[in-house]
Amino acid sequence: MTYSPTLRSRIVLVCFLFFTLVLIAKIFLVQIVHGDDYSGSADRQYVTPADNIYERGTIFFQSKNGQLISAATQTTGFKLAIDPSKITDAESVYIKLSKITTLDHDDFLLRAGKAADSYEEIMHRLSKEEADAISILKIPGVNIFKEKWRLYPGGSLASHTLGIVGYKGTELGGRYGLERQYNTELTWTNNNPYVNFFAEVFSNINKTLFESDKGEGNIVTTIEPEVQNFLEKKLTEVEGRYQADSIGGIIMNPMDGSIYALTVKPDFDPNDFSKVKKISTFSNPLVENVLEFGSVVKPLVMAGALDAGVLTADTTYNDKGSVIVEKKEIFNFDKKGRGPDTSMQEVLNQSLNTGMVFVEQKLGKEKLRDYLLSYGIKDKTGIDLPNETSGLVSNLNVTREFEYANAAFGQGIAITPVSLVRALASLGNGGNLVVPHVTKEIRYENGSSKKIVYPTTRAKISKQTSEEITRMLVVVMDKSINKTGLAKLEHFSVAVKTGTAQVADNTTGGYYEDRHTHSFFGYFPAYEPKFIIFLYAINPKGVQYAATTWTDPFLDITKFLLNYYEIPPDR
Repeated sequence: MTYSPTLRSRIVLVCFLFFTLVLIAKIFLVQIVHGDDYSGSADRQYVTPADNIYERGTIFFQSKNGQLISAATQTTGFKLAIDPSKITDAESVYIKLSKITTLDHDDFLLRAGKAADSYEEIMHRLSKEEADAISILKIPGVNIFKEKWRLYPGGSLASHTLGIVGYKGTELGGRYGLERQYNTELTWTNNNPYVNFFAEVFSNINKTLFESDKGEGNIVTTIEPEVQNFLEKKLTEVEGRYQADSIGGIIMNPMDGSIYALTVKPDFDPNDFSKVKKISTFSNPLVENVLEFGSVVKPLVMAGALDAGVLTADTTYNDKGSVIVEKKEIFNFDKKGRGPDTSMQEVLNQSLNTGMVFVEQKLGKEKLRDYLLSYGIKDKTGIDLPNETSGLVSNLNVTREFEYANAAFGQGIAITPVSLVRALASLGNGGNLVVPHVTKEIRYENGSSKKIVYPTTRAKISKQTSEEITRMLVVVMDKSINKTGLAKLEHFSVAVKTGTAQVADNTTGGYYEDRHTHSFFGYFPAYEPKFIIFLYAINPKGVQYAATTWTDPFLDITKFLLNYYEIPPDR
């Protein structure tokens, strides 16, 4: 019988397909049906009784041009372990090993003397050169194993935002910052670093077909590393100059809540966090602590009065330097009066407490409460960092006039810095409350991604009120900062306000006479702002007012941002 070439080709093709299907079925059985068994057997060739070869997703900073820069990642090295039951001359082994790496003599001999123990870890994070040198010696009972650990290439840069990875009991995971907030996404279950092509292919098939989505991925943040670095340098300078107890700052896009930089001093190096002496250093006071901020709250109240129509920027009052409220006297910062015909613009320019009492009385207690609460100062912002605290504003629920008078100039109500910066941003963005955030996107291991969408709600003030209070704050910058207007930027409109507040004494219930919180905020270009900066220092020494503490650093940061982002002039 004669077979045509076409028939032979078909037979060959059928055979090829048959054997291909058999091969695929076999690999399917190995990788998927019996994958766990084989994987376990293979892993036992490489893991140790105290295995810490693990995988964890990467956290990225993002440059202004969109380039991703590793902020928290994995790095690989080696560890030295011994089997004391196989070591006969511990001193000799120590001498050989100490020529390659630094070992504690007494500790090594103690561990090597545990004859009943088969595994003791001696040294971590060895370089490849050290590991190779030890391996070449082929000392019985001395072993080198591969290990991975968390690496933060920027050191302490943005440490409070990133957090750390550490043990809680026997569980390794994120403990602060984004490491904790997104621990589920950053914790990867694929621990085997030895994977061949077919194993990788069918492992992915297995995950896709038979496993639910575990959300393993990488985090892309809104933090711009150059901006973060510049802010940290400026805060370090101020901290050193005035020996502040604590100092912090936020740079945010007021239109959508994207945080470009967020920092607190003192900070820590997450690569070596064991050196931190106070555990409170790891917490983030920008979201976890509340403070009375004083005069930076005044624009929020003034905007409410403008919006309610009870006054304008040109409304005047008679400033006598002090005012009596319920038999208690409230003073201006210098106890001096400016006389009759003192305008609301001058109240902001010169930060007059008596003027804000006048505003509160014109607005009324109920409307003052409604406007302040509409800025969200009582609520959590929803920022994507752990342990956020709500504001303490119970004084707005009392009937005493004095408490409302105090609230009008920022005393008696305590707010987190991140909540305050959100409220202040609404003055410049048309009256919107954005969600401050540091995460932009999650990029999953399977190739998909999720852009995080944050809601925007409304404050009580209108867009027109936003424009008017912004105009008033620009006048503060142009005419009052540095007293003679020397801070004015000729080609850019900048809206600002300073604040010097007494620090509450939690023991007596009053205020310290010699401790203050200095704060400063500003947004620009004022009428279509791209940045809002908020800065504060707790108990700076040898300086009386926030304008002295913060004007120059604020101007330095502002000019840097305008130049770095190449913002065109707006006037």
